[in-house]
Amino acid sequence: MGSEQSLEVWGELACFTRPEMKVERFSYPFITPSAARGIFDAIYCKPKEFRWQITAIEVFAPVEWIALRRNEVDCVASANEVEKWMRRSKPPMSILADERRQQRQTMALRDVRYRLKARPVPWPGFENSLTGIERQFQRRAEHGKCFFQPYFGCREFPAYFSPVKSNEPPPPIDIPAGPMVYDVFDLSQPNLGDAKPFITVFHADLRQGRLRVPDWNDPAVLKPPKESSHVAPRQ
Repeated sequence: MGSEQSLEVWGELACFTRPEMKVERFSYPFITPSAARGIFDAIYCKPKEFRWQITAIEVFAPVEWIALRRNEVDCVASANEVEKWMRRSKPPMSILADERRQQRQTMALRDVRYRLKARPVPWPGFENSLTGIERQFQRRAEHGKCFFQPYFGCREFPAYFSPVKSNEPPPPIDIPAGPMVYDVFDLSQPNLGDAKPFITVFHADLRQGRLRVPDWNDPAVLKPPKESSHVAPRQ
């Protein structure tokens, strides 16, 4: 595991949806490790070589809520479908927003600011690449470069970022958030774009503005049983 990298991130709106909310979106009171990892991935990622392990989340703004009503479509085009359209092997499918639109209530966060910390974890065979990975990330973060615009839970809620330039401690905010989504994919193996959802959970307790995020292999990260390849013989 590499050395710890830090980012300051902020934005006007954020929504880190609780999975138990089936119809309306209701945000956790602060960013999840999964969403934080997504911000690091947006700046620099090489899924074949390494992944990011979030180590800490620090909250620098008071938690303020805002109720929004958003229009969402009830279907999306898969990456495979888009690739077929680009190759003209299949005609594009139209999605008419006025016909497939659903209006949903969203309880979001406003004026958020966090300090995120993470370490690059190399996959076997890429251990010697850590120094280059860290330097590349630092250069990209310093110049504001990213593969795609980072966002806070929803793509229409952009996240702005910069390297950490101050060791100022976070304000003394205590929030027992309870069970929180840790990640939505299996972090024990590379995600090359075809990974299936794998929801993990941990107990999130923000103390003095800081949330310690356990390692993926820590027993505190609760994981569902993986599908077994063994098929029981018929009786």
